[in-house]
Amino acid sequence: MRVPMLSRIYNKYIVVFLLVWGISSGLSAQSRPYKWELGVQGGCGYYVGDAATHVFTNVREVYGGHLRYKFDKRWALQLKGLHQVIRGTVPDEPDFVWSNKLINLDVVAEFNFFRLGLQEYDSRVKPISPYIFLGIGVGLYGFNYGTAAAYLPFGMGVKWVFAPRWQLQLAWQHNLYFADDLESVESLGNTHRLNGSNVLNCDLTGQLMLGIVFEFGREKKICKYCL
Repeated sequence: MRVPMLSRIYNKYIVVFLLVWGISSGLSAQSRPYKWELGVQGGCGYYVGDAATHVFTNVREVYGGHLRYKFDKRWALQLKGLHQVIRGTVPDEPDFVWSNKLINLDVVAEFNFFRLGLQEYDSRVKPISPYIFLGIGVGLYGFNYGTAAAYLPFGMGVKWVFAPRWQLQLAWQHNLYFADDLESVESLGNTHRLNGSNVLNCDLTGQLMLGIVFEFGREKKICKYCL
């Protein structure tokens, strides 16, 4: 009688062990997020300066891509490249329409207001989160992109994790250039001889973009039994 009884006890322990192992494995899988993101985005861009004093004036296309490293569910570092076209008119010559191409390369730090993800075991994690960002960048413009100027990128946006490893993001970015000659038009470049020395005299560009993001590079296992 003892052998069958011991067998039933052992079987119960085995079942309990398997259940605990399965649950812990699932938790381990959920707790190992993907650390990297690769995304593309496109939208509309504008310029504010000597030839345009309001946002969303002479809107033109903008597109690019980014690589993001996530430190955790709230903080991230993003490397981004964008191509933008700006245009406008000379105030004294309304029939003279100019346009210029810009390449923006920047690095920004991001902060999510909520813990972002699809982790079902943590109620603090949300699939949607607003976020803000700030960084430093360099812009290339002019003939054959031969002119370079530093700028301060900053803005806000919303991220939505709509499926495992996939996100949609809407961002409104502003680039405050330390320059006053983005137009590459002599009569508009550095009008008051304060190029780069007076922030209120500097040119500004902006972009309103929608992007799609793919996550990759999962964190390393913390034990050999983790998924």
